Amino acid sequence: MSDKIKLKEKIGYGFGDFASSMFWKIFAMYLTFFYTDVVELSPESVAMMFIMVRLWDGLNDPLMGIIADRTKTKMGKFRPYLLWIAIPFGLIGILTFSVPDFGPSGKLIYAYVSYTLMMMVYTAVNVPYGSLMAVMTDSPKERTSLASFRFIGAYSGGIAMTASAPYILEFFKNAGATEAKSYTFMVAIYAAVAAFFFIMTYLWTKERVKALKESSSISSDLKDLLKNAQWFIMLGAGILMLVFLTFRESSIMYYFKYFVQDQNLAFFGEVTWGKLSGAYMTIWLVANMLGVLLAIPVSNVIGKKGTFILAMFSSAILSVLLYWLNPQEVYLIFILNFINGISAGIVLPLVWSMYADIADYSEWKTGRRATGLLFSSSSMSQKLGLMAGGVLPLYILSSYGFEANAEQTDQSLEGIRLMISIYPGITAALSGAMLIAYKLNDRFMDKVTTELNTKRRT
Repeated sequence: MSDKIKLKEKIGYGFGDFASSMFWKIFAMYLTFFYTDVVELSPESVAMMFIMVRLWDGLNDPLMGIIADRTKTKMGKFRPYLLWIAIPFGLIGILTFSVPDFGPSGKLIYAYVSYTLMMMVYTAVNVPYGSLMAVMTDSPKERTSLASFRFIGAYSGGIAMTASAPYILEFFKNAGATEAKSYTFMVAIYAAVAAFFFIMTYLWTKERVKALKESSSISSDLKDLLKNAQWFIMLGAGILMLVFLTFRESSIMYYFKYFVQDQNLAFFGEVTWGKLSGAYMTIWLVANMLGVLLAIPVSNVIGKKGTFILAMFSSAILSVLLYWLNPQEVYLIFILNFINGISAGIVLPLVWSMYADIADYSEWKTGRRATGLLFSSSSMSQKLGLMAGGVLPLYILSSYGFEANAEQTDQSLEGIRLMISIYPGITAALSGAMLIAYKLNDRFMDKVTTELNTKRRT
């Protein structure tokens, strides 16, 4: 069963996160800013909306996992959802970044409805997509390789978005579109690309791993999950890691618009804050991709657990250092961002590979496999991390006296600096600390894989 996965299939698997990541980075970098500075909703109302929608969506993830585990088609359990949900995903993404003329209350209601639907279709495609890795191969090393291709795809999608978005927005504005319409048109382009790549993932991948025993009882699946201490540890570490990432990414637009502002740079001349923020995020993602490439060689030497802990503590220190840089030190800001990006990028493929290991560990321990339910926890951690990482900056902005599209006070600028440096650094350190208790090291998982393969052959 542990045959090597061909390169084409690994690339096909990476296409899925190319599609998802374009939207994930739009959410992380632009959505909060879009709601406060374009739709002109108050930070408090946006924060409450994020909490309500994402709490519901967090409950939605395990439901999607349960549904996917019980899906039986000739195409497999998980692959069909990539085909079925691709086009709805794109259409609802466009609606999320549309601004109807409904008045303040109507705009807020519309934001609630469209964003709720967006998170639901995101779940419907990403829980099966994440689960797919665990049934493509049972080899822990091949899973780490698949996870690396996944995140190469993810960062390629994110880079494609962050590098092009400021110029696409500028193009539509110069063509006469309003700022709101420019966002809608921009997202429509990414939506079409995302739908195409989801379908390509469906076409180029294959499900191979069969469970020892298919789960028929939802209650037994839930009991197995709730007794799995390693799942809880990974869930907590994953949530905190994603809070760290989303905290930083949600803060970038505010940091450059109000603190760094437009800069006259050597070799580049006058550069607007919008282009600086896009370049900052693009360089972060390029560095993340380099980190992904380092994940396999580093984890082969010190193990997945050791690599995760080291990378998170490094990112914590590098994030805190950003606080002491001033707006004129733009090159230092970007250098620090690049180094931090490498450190953070190393972690991401390991998380998904470790979730697949936890699925094997659960099957080895209980004799039952509920891959979709377990992988839905990773999607849930994404949503909870996105919620906290998006909501906390909004409350920080409010508590420090932020006012959109106005000159900021020293106090509000202090809040903006803290929310891109000190606060994310704290969450990165907590994520690394939590994983110290994780016991599924590489040697133990080799034993689990060997014993499961023996059982599957009998």
